[in-house]
Amino acid sequence: MDHPHNREERQAAASEFDLIRRHFQHPERSARRDVVAGVGDDAALLEPPPGMELAATVDTLLAGVHYPESTAPEDVGYKALAVNLSDLAAMGAAPAWATLALTLPAADEAWLHGFSTGLFSLAGEYGVALVGGDTTRGPMTAVTLQLLGLVPKGEALRRGGANAGDRIHVTGTLGDAALALRLLQEGAPVPAPLRRRLDRPEPRVAQGAALRGVASACIDISDGLLADLGHLVEASGVGATVELERIPLSESYRTHAARLDDPHAPALTGGDDYELCFTVPPERAAELERRFARQGWPCHCIGVVEERPGVRCRFADGREYHPAGGGYDHFSRC
Repeated sequence: MDHPHNREERQAAASEFDLIRRHFQHPERSARRDVVAGVGDDAALLEPPPGMELAATVDTLLAGVHYPESTAPEDVGYKALAVNLSDLAAMGAAPAWATLALTLPAADEAWLHGFSTGLFSLAGEYGVALVGGDTTRGPMTAVTLQLLGLVPKGEALRRGGANAGDRIHVTGTLGDAALALRLLQEGAPVPAPLRRRLDRPEPRVAQGAALRGVASACIDISDGLLADLGHLVEASGVGATVELERIPLSESYRTHAARLDDPHAPALTGGDDYELCFTVPPERAAELERRFARQGWPCHCIGVVEERPGVRCRFADGREYHPAGGGYDHFSRC
């Protein structure tokens, strides 16, 4: 006689496989010739091309921690991949394959449909194949996505290559996502341009690839400019000074941050920018300008690498700026 507990386990397993088949097993969305076996087998079989190194990264997003619980499922799916794409961009790597682990309180078909739609829309844009993963029931929604990419052997960008005299650059504008989150937490209206930067960050994959052979060091800005630049200079054994007035800010940020006691803080210590921060030796500055100007990519020099350890931030008149916080930390704010 079949035990009721065994029947429940088999029903749960069947439900899991059905969810995977309906929402994530789409061969036409994972059409890469280097995928020998993907979703549907016990493990993926992948065939990296010769002369390339494998770059691997993984991030977990928790509802209410890494994104507001009111976030649309399409945006959660998009962001889960975008934050990993940003990590590969900082290494100068091209994305290739992803695996996904989902923990959900319940099998919400509408949420899963929206999530997979957002995920696959960005995956298709960057040629990423979903090749495996896992689903399970748990007390809260948790999304863990692992992304694998490829970079020519010996050409990956690293954090630990900056030297005194190198110029510090960033892509895009900073602080929009952090300001959007602050407005949300205060119950204030959030302008659409700021909310989009929070929900749908644009990974700088092409820019990262263009920095190979030009940048001496690179990192993506996920925990705040000053915190992440601090990681870069620490890995390089140097320090840095940032010029406050050179920080690139959007018009929406300037308008809505003006009312804050410290309007500079979100751009310097807020997280979720997913722009690139990188250093360039002076003799490579012209090449950097050519590569970025050719594509119309914004890029701003915000400071200089120095021998003295630590990161300093100053106004144009020489006064030092000291923010209240040093950037997002997953444990210090629990």
